[in-house]
Amino acid sequence: MLNRKQKYFLLKFFSLFSIVRGYNILVIVLAQYLTSIYILAPQLPLKKVLFDLNLLMLVLASASAIAGGYIINSFYDSEKDVINRPHKTMLDKLVSQQTKLNGYFVLNFLSVIFASYVSFRAVLFFSIYIFAIWFYSHKLKKYAFIGNITAAILAVIPFFAVFIYYRNFDVVIFVHATFLFLLISMRELTKDLENLKGDLAQGYRTIPVVYGETLSKRMLTILSIATLVPIILLLTKFKIGYMNFFFFGSIIGLALFDFILWNSARKIHYIILHNILKLIIVIGVFSIVLIDVSLVLKRFG
Repeated sequence: MLNRKQKYFLLKFFSLFSIVRGYNILVIVLAQYLTSIYILAPQLPLKKVLFDLNLLMLVLASASAIAGGYIINSFYDSEKDVINRPHKTMLDKLVSQQTKLNGYFVLNFLSVIFASYVSFRAVLFFSIYIFAIWFYSHKLKKYAFIGNITAAILAVIPFFAVFIYYRNFDVVIFVHATFLFLLISMRELTKDLENLKGDLAQGYRTIPVVYGETLSKRMLTILSIATLVPIILLLTKFKIGYMNFFFFGSIIGLALFDFILWNSARKIHYIILHNILKLIIVIGVFSIVLIDVSLVLKRFG
């Protein structure tokens, strides 16, 4: 049996894991590696990719910067989250604001250290990225449109660090990135609908606050239709193997999203919509291995 001190330590650990969204970071790390293996450098032996120290350092730099970003975001949103996420906030409050700040600076320092192993350009890249996350959390996220666009761009940027490393700028990569960007833009706008009450109370000028729920729903519908452009291109112009099943499934998932969206009126509905988008993104990460099944069998068979 755990004593009181051990239980408190475990609670603080889970609180910190919740603040840095550890599950999201694990998915991003997995996505970076799968993208490297199956899209960016499929011609390289598996061991060469998995045991590439430069790639590992870029992934660690990304993970540290993103974790720091979640912390500073939690720091600035503490009052709003009391309204929007009261149960999660109770867990997060086990970590003090000062501890959050200390963790933020430590993680950013580690990100730069990891990047320095690769090159000075990597240090510059992640230094700018860290500043951009802070500026978004401190200022930009409070404003309609610019906050949503910036959030989506910041979510995609870590993948560009890997793209630049492998110097692979094939068109198919940017089509995949466009699909991901549109999904993340939808997720951010859905989160704004989900957090409408707290944003309104704290003076955030998000799209739902400024323009209302109906216009926000119209924008989400337009974005969901816009995803058909990269989907059709990927299905008809590029060789994506069995990953085509994922994109056919995405069309169905987004159609379901739109149906629920126009029948939504409460926060629980927007939480469901948010989870649908998260599920599509996560399944998409695991579906990367389906691009070339023969490559999977060759490497693991």
